Amino acid sequence: MIINSENTVQEGQVILIDKPLNWTSFDVVKKLKYTLKAKKIGHAGTLDPLATGLLILCTGKKTKSIESYQAQLKEYTGTITLGATTPSYDLETDPEDFKDYDHINEEACEEVAKSFLGVIQQTPPIFSAVKKEGKRAYELARAGKEVKLKSKEIEILAFDITRFELPEVDFRISCSKGTYIRSIANDFGEKLQVGGYLSSLRRTKIGDFDVNDASDLAQFVEANKVERT
Repeated sequence: MIINSENTVQEGQVILIDKPLNWTSFDVVKKLKYTLKAKKIGHAGTLDPLATGLLILCTGKKTKSIESYQAQLKEYTGTITLGATTPSYDLETDPEDFKDYDHINEEACEEVAKSFLGVIQQTPPIFSAVKKEGKRAYELARAGKEVKLKSKEIEILAFDITRFELPEVDFRISCSKGTYIRSIANDFGEKLQVGGYLSSLRRTKIGDFDVNDASDLAQFVEANKVERT
């Protein structure tokens, strides 16, 4: 995708980026702000650094649409690794509390997946940006402080098991705004009584927007550097 002019950027543009691994969503915003010389740019829904996939960015007047994009349904694919847990519910922290998982079969995983469908209560991970006592929960967690977060209502519209190869279980999930897939991975392992954590995650859809229509970040930056010099 090539942006034709600075006027286009300031008037408002919706940009779809396939976020690379180990980049924060804010890193992508900063990169595009510099590349496009954009005065105003924001993203419609954070992705963790260890996640890849669809990131919607809005420039100029289009930033007014961010909330409406954030409210749309999301689709994710990823992998839950069974047989251990992590404090962060993903690979930001090291696996611990190892358990045997050899007795788990695909049918049991599919039954557990079904139990998440519908409107449910979910507790966010303590390693999250949820605010507690005026600070981000992850700041308190990393400082070794006890963090207790309130559960909230979310909706899971689809939860399909797409690959079963122990200890890994691949999935596709369609869910409402505010859903923490890391919490689902942790709760999934807990329901199977063997523990589990999120070992990979990719956001594939936000509403009608699809990651297949998104630009590679490096290619986008290179194309627009050339176009706008």
